[in-house]
Amino acid sequence: MRRVLVVAAAVLAGPAAAADPPRAAEGYRGIWFSIGQGNEHGPKYSGGLGTYTCSHAPMAVYVKAADKTFFTWGGTGPDGKGLVLMAAHYDHATGRVPRPTAVRDCGAFADPHADPSLAVDADGHVWVFASQRHALPGQKYRSKKPLDVSAFDLVETKKEFAYAAAWPVPGKGLFVPFTRYTGGRELYWTTLPERGTDWSPDAMLATGGHYHVTGVRGTTVGIAFNWHPGGDVDKRTNLYYLETPDFGATWRTAAGTAVRPPVKDWPTNPALAVDTRADGRLLYTHDLAFDADGRPVVLYLTSGGAKAGPGSGERRWETARWTGAGWERKPVATSDHNYDTGCLHVEADGTWRVIGPTDPGPQPGGTGGDMVVLVSTDRGGAWRKTPLTGGPRNHSYARRPADAHPGFYAFWADGDPTKRSESRLYFATKDGKVYRLPADVPGADAAPELVPPAAGR
Repeated sequence: MRRVLVVAAAVLAGPAAAADPPRAAEGYRGIWFSIGQGNEHGPKYSGGLGTYTCSHAPMAVYVKAADKTFFTWGGTGPDGKGLVLMAAHYDHATGRVPRPTAVRDCGAFADPHADPSLAVDADGHVWVFASQRHALPGQKYRSKKPLDVSAFDLVETKKEFAYAAAWPVPGKGLFVPFTRYTGGRELYWTTLPERGTDWSPDAMLATGGHYHVTGVRGTTVGIAFNWHPGGDVDKRTNLYYLETPDFGATWRTAAGTAVRPPVKDWPTNPALAVDTRADGRLLYTHDLAFDADGRPVVLYLTSGGAKAGPGSGERRWETARWTGAGWERKPVATSDHNYDTGCLHVEADGTWRVIGPTDPGPQPGGTGGDMVVLVSTDRGGAWRKTPLTGGPRNHSYARRPADAHPGFYAFWADGDPTKRSESRLYFATKDGKVYRLPADVPGADAAPELVPPAAGR
């Protein structure tokens, strides 16, 4: 038995007004991909990229009313050759997962830049936002039933809808930051009022080229982004931050300075938080969280160059925290690849918890590595490390669920960055247990497999 997308034609918009072709959704597999653009040390990035990129956020959401974590990822069928955007849930009461639903079958297209993000609206409907990549348009899907990911309606197709994120804002609706290629990678947003049907026109936040990470606290949506000098992604640098307290009506810096979008003055403008260009270093965004005072904390990595290998120097993980008076930078860890990517929890008791592949892993120098958890109790002043994974393939792109339950605290994929391989999906608990999701679900549901503790724990 195979579960595929069912589409209600009445709600379609754009050229893709038919059901996606049926595709197997037998289990939990991630997409393998290589961008190429490499040197003697390997591709710029490659491997298991089912939870790529950090801009596609969140990819998992815990809903207390259902006691389930709903999640999405860039998957594939048994042949491993094409991208299939999947949705599923983890039932915290039973400890089991169902057969996943194939929300969008991309055919032979296999680029994880088209990976999805996920949101749950005020009525409990699960939304999956499929990002645009090249000729493949972006799409918006809404579950047919609340708190149920077994079938979706295709709501809209958008030609320009890359790197999409999605955040419910209480009392307001869905706030969706994304990218359009109107002049490099430029930042936009659109909104959908609670229980409304009409999306707002696309509004530009920043000109020039950027990659972004986003987050929400209460009614404030924050966005942190880098800058691409001359539109060149291999020169990405600097960290900028803006937030909106009123669903995009106004924007301000962390200090409260009003900014009228779109931001145009590069590299120096009021949104500048960290000047890594002055250090001669590139900057790769990872995650954005808020502390108990509602102040933003950004996790990112800096590097001496865009290529893989030792020539780009030490990759430094850092945090930047708005103190109320300025941005405070602190080191977290180092790793060996620009696309070693993790997530940041800033917890209610003040504990900071980073989950990411800072250990070299079985394919050192390649994308990802072995996952660790790094814990700080003094706002990033000192960190205690605990290994999470070991095994045959590197792990990367650890993602933080929105409203995370302690039983599903980070979500990622593995893959061999040196050659095409299978890619498995994992989640970790807050207390450091790691579970592997089943590649095949022969029945209606199955239990994830507890992974033995990493060596040296």
